[in-house]
Amino acid sequence: MLKADAAIGIIGGSGFYSLLSGPKLVEESTQYGKPSSAIAVGTMADKTVAFLQRHGSKHTIPPHMVPYRANIDALAKLGVKRIVATGACGSVSSKYKPGDFVFFDQFFNMTQGRKDTFFDQDTVMHVSPADPYCPELRSIAIKTAKSMRLSFHDKGTIVVVNGPRFSTRAESMFFTRQGFHTINMTQYPEVMLARERQLCYLGIGLVTDYDVGLVGKKGVEPVSNAEVMNMFSQNIEKVKGLIERMLPLIPDRRRCPCGRALDGALATQK
Repeated sequence: MLKADAAIGIIGGSGFYSLLSGPKLVEESTQYGKPSSAIAVGTMADKTVAFLQRHGSKHTIPPHMVPYRANIDALAKLGVKRIVATGACGSVSSKYKPGDFVFFDQFFNMTQGRKDTFFDQDTVMHVSPADPYCPELRSIAIKTAKSMRLSFHDKGTIVVVNGPRFSTRAESMFFTRQGFHTINMTQYPEVMLARERQLCYLGIGLVTDYDVGLVGKKGVEPVSNAEVMNMFSQNIEKVKGLIERMLPLIPDRRRCPCGRALDGALATQK
């Protein structure tokens, strides 16, 4: 059994399997369907960890088809209270360079048609995402990144698009001019669903590209999937090392407001 107040969920790619000791695969089912993959439960840095592959075991699930509700619900059912989610992101700011880490503090949702709430039947809950990312986990991530001398940004706004296509030049220019920093296809509704389950959520982005170029910058080629995969594979060991060093610093008891996210949110009269 997982220790509820200390259990960590990691959402990412298959590279994290190597960090788990004694992993056991759990085939979890939920009322929202099956999660993207079987969940590997093992230990890492003396913490119980539940690891889930967002895009499936062979990366067959596109971003707009990821069963986000099933993924978050399955982790919550296993006792997870904190989620560390990793992923590639593009940059729409000249200050956010390929190879940099970003610990998101805000998102801007541009997706459409995704099942993005657990409260769509019988109960109306107005849950605030004003500060959607866990401040306690972000603080630990920042401290760890400093100790590792990583190139990182302690905050950043990520605009989330539907995918699976990349941006047009016009779209990318718009995102830059809005003051956004990074772009990807999976942070929403994942982070919001974690909020609805009152879980802590840390979004770690690895900048892999400059989207389709930067406004006013010449010689920056549009992103390609090969470029994204190559940059992420070059830095996966840094990503794993960051999380492995973070885990011992995470206290058993949460001191953040994430566990009270539903306080005062109920609108339905009982």
